[in-house]
Amino acid sequence: MTEPEPPDTGAFSDIDALPEPIFELILGVLRRMAEHPEIQRVRQVAWDALRPGPGQRLLDAGAGGGEVARALAAAVGSDGEVVAMDSSARTLEAARALTPADLPVRFTRGNIMDLEFPSETFHGVRSERVLQHVPDPDRAVAELARVTRSGGRLCLIDTDWESAAVDGVPADLAAAVRDRMLGIARDHHNDMGRTLRRRLVRAGLGEVTTTPVTCLFLDPASAAVVMPVFDPRVPPAAGMVPDDLRDRWFAEVAAAGGRGEFLAVLTIWVAAGVRR
Repeated sequence: MTEPEPPDTGAFSDIDALPEPIFELILGVLRRMAEHPEIQRVRQVAWDALRPGPGQRLLDAGAGGGEVARALAAAVGSDGEVVAMDSSARTLEAARALTPADLPVRFTRGNIMDLEFPSETFHGVRSERVLQHVPDPDRAVAELARVTRSGGRLCLIDTDWESAAVDGVPADLAAAVRDRMLGIARDHHNDMGRTLRRRLVRAGLGEVTTTPVTCLFLDPASAAVVMPVFDPRVPPAAGMVPDDLRDRWFAEVAAAGGRGEFLAVLTIWVAAGVRR
């Protein structure tokens, strides 16, 4: 059976329109990412920044597979509620199917730049690795702040793709592949992670904190879960690696892993603030 080829980059703005095999592929990627120890480490930092507690009403904007929403629901208990929002109806359906009926999670479809909630609805709001994809991140942050109650906490998590680095492969090859990776997605905010603090300050939040979490990968298979540029199973049509360098790139990455010399890093930032 041949591997399904993804559509061009722009099509990923509408996950619900994707063919079923590609949609399932994306869901699998999200689930493997959620289980990765480095992503779990990032999420622990974000959990500590959000400070969920019993009886709270929380919003997970961009809930994806719903793993965090379910954990938050267990923390707020039966007197609280977690609203798991995503732009994809199909993703929400899959997340709902994995959620026990006794957990206080409500799934809803929504647009992060135009939230359909009254102002000051939630004790806490989080959004993970969403802002890098939206056309107007500041508008989205303003909306997330609007629906946060006075004294409530807003926590943002996002990637600084420009921080990506690798060792163990030839420097010229690494530079060429990195340039392609950063340039492939039109209108994608590669620097989003390190801009989160500024965006929260400009949105008027107080007590703003920011924490860089450097994710470390010491073998190619581990890196490939979070950084698809290291995954040889990603079809050439995705354009992650220049066609003329693809064979050499993956051969060098595999060789570095075999020698025990492979190293890759990527910084994901966690920023939080209090709604005044």
